[in-house]
Amino acid sequence: MSIIKKYYIYFLALALFSFSSTLTKAEELKEIGKYKDWKTMVLVEPSGTVCFAQSSPVLQAPKSNKRDARLFVTFRPGEKIMDEVSASPGYEFNKNNSVIATSGKNKIKFDIVQQGFAWIADNKIEKKMVKVMKKGSRIMITGYNQKGSQTIDHYSLLGFTKAYNAAKKACS
Repeated sequence: MSIIKKYYIYFLALALFSFSSTLTKAEELKEIGKYKDWKTMVLVEPSGTVCFAQSSPVLQAPKSNKRDARLFVTFRPGEKIMDEVSASPGYEFNKNNSVIATSGKNKIKFDIVQQGFAWIADNKIEKKMVKVMKKGSRIMITGYNQKGSQTIDHYSLLGFTKAYNAAKKACS
């Protein structure tokens, strides 16, 4: 199974679980903390524990297009994955356009776009983005839908550092 397909399956399941109250007995999703605009979640699966900080946009453009967007920073110690940054805009990204995170003067491009999610392939760039998120007050994720229309999701970073630290600690 390709790594992209594996990520897709994982994040699709993660998105579904974060909105579902019915999990199998072998899986358990718990919110372990709420820190201003961020939450820390732990998902216990048979294959291991997954911990993540997540947030929803405080503002979306265009306003007429309400979507269920999320921004995540994930830890999967069983797979030796730390600081995995991903975004889901609530639609399928247009692969002909870039997905960009902007905070202040910092712009970071998401390398992998598939099945409604975007990821950063290089862990060094992910760590840079986490540092930017810890220092900033807001981050914007810009993407394009299948018709080529631009969307911008504005995420507050209030509470990010505490949510991030709680997720990291829960999976260490």
